[in-house]
Amino acid sequence: MVTEVLTFTIDGLRPQAVTVEADLRRGLPSFTIVGLADRAVAEARERVRAALVNCGFEFPMRRLTVNLAPAHLRKAGPGFDLAIACAILAASGQIPTEPLVRTAFFGELSLGGEVRSCRGALAVAEGAQAAGLAALVVPPECAAEARLVDSLRVDALSALSEIGAVLAGESNGDEGDLPARPEPGPVYRPDLADLRGHRAAIDALTIAAAGGHNLLLSGPPGTGKTMIARRLPSILPPLSRAEALEVTRIQSIAGLSSDGALADQRPFRAPHHTISAAGLVGGGAVPIPGEATLAHRGVLFLDELSEFDRRALEALRQPLEDGEVTIVRGQETACFPTRFALIAATNPCLCGRGGKACRCSEPELTRHRQRLSGPLLDRLDLVVGVERPSSAALAAEPLTTSAQVAARVAGAREVQIARSGCANAQLVARDMLAATVCSAAATSALSRAYDAGGLSARGRDRALRVARTIADLAGEPEVTVEALAQALGYRHESDRLGSR
Repeated sequence: MVTEVLTFTIDGLRPQAVTVEADLRRGLPSFTIVGLADRAVAEARERVRAALVNCGFEFPMRRLTVNLAPAHLRKAGPGFDLAIACAILAASGQIPTEPLVRTAFFGELSLGGEVRSCRGALAVAEGAQAAGLAALVVPPECAAEARLVDSLRVDALSALSEIGAVLAGESNGDEGDLPARPEPGPVYRPDLADLRGHRAAIDALTIAAAGGHNLLLSGPPGTGKTMIARRLPSILPPLSRAEALEVTRIQSIAGLSSDGALADQRPFRAPHHTISAAGLVGGGAVPIPGEATLAHRGVLFLDELSEFDRRALEALRQPLEDGEVTIVRGQETACFPTRFALIAATNPCLCGRGGKACRCSEPELTRHRQRLSGPLLDRLDLVVGVERPSSAALAAEPLTTSAQVAARVAGAREVQIARSGCANAQLVARDMLAATVCSAAATSALSRAYDAGGLSARGRDRALRVARTIADLAGEPEVTVEALAQALGYRHESDRLGSR
């Protein structure tokens, strides 16, 4: 007798339906799992056998073959345990087969039969909804996350011994089935009120947040570059529900989500400068997302930018431009989203002093300059020098607060969404002309700057986007010559940094 039970595997970030087929027939007792399964899935034989026996079921002492279809799709992780156990129970007549038709199962089994949580419950629930299934059975720890998907019944199964009650509809899957969440304690969030001085850096941070632009802070050590950068999330607009679902799905698959709640904060990722190219943009024998994807819809902060491996930084160029990265390994291809705002901090030279106080030799300056390529700098919309604040500035009151700046940023972002459906940094070519209408003086100034040879075509495009954001913050309907001059000033800093 052959029975079929549905489950899902995570292919990159996408849920893929997997049919667990159990074939039970006469012959010497054996238990075989086929279908391109990894070691964790192959080891399910021992977990499932022990779980069935310890929950009072009978493990069939016949020839048992379990196939995970489609056979060409790689299966990884312990999330298949529950579906395999249900397929065996149905094949041996210990549970009815009718309730299995439109229900998916996802969870790991302990030797005692407890159902344990697995990564990617939200993605599995989205896959079940897209497949037109009526119900999904998951561990209690994953139920809240799976219930973020509308129009899908989610049942929480704490132990395999309760599977009969769940299939009979006796377990209604209410919130009462779930363990109580601990009350969150007070959380300190960095605020712009912590800064003293740095007016130019705060202005650049505001522009970067309003338009989703990339920002580079350059200055001597100890001037506050990292402190400034870590306050960018405090002024970003809140996540929309669609964005929050994206962020929650990625965090769940990566094992970063533990409470099952919908993400309410934009991600902020700050990898160490020793990270590899695969760790930054994704990769591996089986492609997995990197830090660029974990920062999707949020901020990727690269502190000490010049200390990163050049190959890792160059690997960021295409994700910065396209908002996604495609990883190809053998016969596997995975596409990961990388729509983030890049903020980086660097010292102007090896000694960190820069300018006339620099003590670096010419060869040292050359080596430092070669760490950051021209094409990478061309993708940085705003480059700002961060100078040592005066003692009077350190003793003065804060220039502003995150709440005040966040209100301006939210207003500018609403204008952009209403006009183009996205932030200015994400404008596609066909929307550029309509979105970036310039005054006659601004058009003339932009033409002169480009014809002078100081801007690449990409630099011209990015300067225009930044000018549009500056105009949005000022409430101007068109790009003014003042906004364009300010945007070109940030590009000028970038050109100067690249030619040191």
